[in-house]
This record gives sequence, structure tokens and C-alpha cells, in this order.
Amino acid sequence: MTFETVEDVAALGVAIRDEIGKAVVGQEQTVEILLVALFAGGHVLLEGPPGTAKTLLARSFARVVGLDYGRIQFTPDLMPGDIIGANLFNFQTSSFTLTRGPIFTDLLLADEINRTPPKTQAALLEAMQERTVTIDGQSLSLGERFMVVATQNPIEQQGVYPLPEAQLDRFLFKQTVDYPSAAEERRIIAAHGSAAHAMEPAEWGVAQVSDAGVIGAAVAVVGQVRLADEVIDYITALIRGTRDVADLESGASPRAGAMLAGAARARAALDGRDFVIPDDVKALAPALLRHRLILSPAAEIDGRAIEDVVSHIIDTIEAPR
Repeated sequence: MTFETVEDVAALGVAIRDEIGKAVVGQEQTVEILLVALFAGGHVLLEGPPGTAKTLLARSFARVVGLDYGRIQFTPDLMPGDIIGANLFNFQTSSFTLTRGPIFTDLLLADEINRTPPKTQAALLEAMQERTVTIDGQSLSLGERFMVVATQNPIEQQGVYPLPEAQLDRFLFKQTVDYPSAAEERRIIAAHGSAAHAMEPAEWGVAQVSDAGVIGAAVAVVGQVRLADEVIDYITALIRGTRDVADLESGASPRAGAMLAGAARARAALDGRDFVIPDDVKALAPALLRHRLILSPAAEIDGRAIEDVVSHIIDTIEAPR
């Protein structure tokens, strides 16, 4: 498949959505977030209660896009070396041999990432920011397509550790995965209720529709999407607006604005447009900002939600016409 226009990217997005829909009921907004992150070169954190198909969605997504896939089940006893690997002594050759960890892949599923202590979570910091890891002073590349899709349970669950701010900032989006609607839940029970075990995406007929080359070509097209000065001004106003709200103790950084611009380009291409509109920015801002903003103590006492504050900022700042 050759990619020359945004229509090609939009068609690929439709094909990916259709394949994922064979195994996952609903979750259209979450699939959209994953697609935007894929084409914008970002990472995604999925948060929701157990049993809401977070892991199944990530596995199905990995199979459909056709990237090399690895999974790490984060547990309290997991060590940094279990993630990145280590130089192990080989007694037969009397030398050290590099043993690469599961992080050496294209698409890494970090399952239940907040069930391991911050020391182990920190093993992902360099990988997510620079797409490299360092083992005994040697820097090793993870490749241009490296992407982390992490799942976590809400902080109210037992046995979880809050992610450090530096870790959260590495994620392009934090997407909340809610319980399905009544109609969707009935479809889930009808489709999955007869299975004797948790079925693999392939068993649901989920097929691969792309590969690393296709994704790379699509990313190149996304990079050509136009970002008008008026939209840049709008993004700037939104980001700066997070620093002037009494309910927030900490606002978004300039890096958040740059990431929002790149994500908006990807969303525009998935919609078949070669230019960004303010609605692209509005649609992505909540998932991009919710984990980068910190409520003030007074707002926490009043029971304010970070999503409400973000919505207020979006409603307050006038979008270009």
C-alpha cells in the first residue's frame, strides 16, 4: 500500500477500526485516541476498572497495526532489569552477554503499570522520551515506531502506586475507559459469555492490516498536514490558559502545546483533511491535559474534577472561526 494523501491515512484508520471492532465492543473514542497517538508518535495510558477490555483492546490494536509486539505484566516484585535487560556473565565464554528485555519491541503493552513501585516504573522514562535504553553505559535504540500502551487501575483500587509526574508527562494521552452502556454490555455478554477462556484477538477474526512500513508512510503524510497560524495561536492560548486558573496548582508545559499540535495533525489526517481545525484541538485537549494538570488543594477539598476544569478552560477561550 502506498501513501500519498490524507485520504489514504483515513482509509487505513477505517480498516483498523473495523478489525478491532470484531473483538472489542464499543470503545470507539479510545480506539480513536490510540490511532492518533500511533500517527503522532506518542504513548497512551488507559485507565479504568478491571474487566473493561483495556488489555484486549491493546492486544487487538497491536495485532491489527502489525508492529512487533511485547507485553510486560507489571507486578510489585518486578525489577528494572526485567524490563530493559542486562549484561549477564557467560561462564562458557568467560564474557558478558547482552540479554535484551521485553522493552525491545515496537509496541509495548505495559499491563497494570501502576502495580509496580516507582523505581521500576522509572525504567521506562528514557525509553518513552528518547526511544533508547542504556545498559551498563551502552545506549541502545528502540526504533522510530516504539510506542507504549499502558493500562492502569484507578488509584482507588488496592495494591496500586501513583505514577510519578515525570512518568505521566511521557504519555501523550491519558484515556479514561468507562463501563459500557447497557446495550454494549448486552452485546459483550452475548459475544463473550459462551467462551470457556479469554480468547485471543485472532480467534475473533481480527486480522493484520498494516506493518511498520505502512505506519511510517502514514506518519510522513501526517507531517504534511497544515497548521494555520490561527490554530497555533489557539493552542498557545489553551496551554497558557491552564496556568491562570485558580483551581489549578500547576498548569501545562510548552511541550504539551507542541504535542497537542502534532496530535491535532494526526486527527485531521484520520478525518481525511490536510489541515487542522479548532475542533481537532478541542477533541484531543481533555485526554492530553488531564494527567498534566494538578488541582489546587482548595479545588480538591471542593471535590472539583480535573475534567471539569479542562472543559471550563476550553469553553472560556474563544476558538478561531
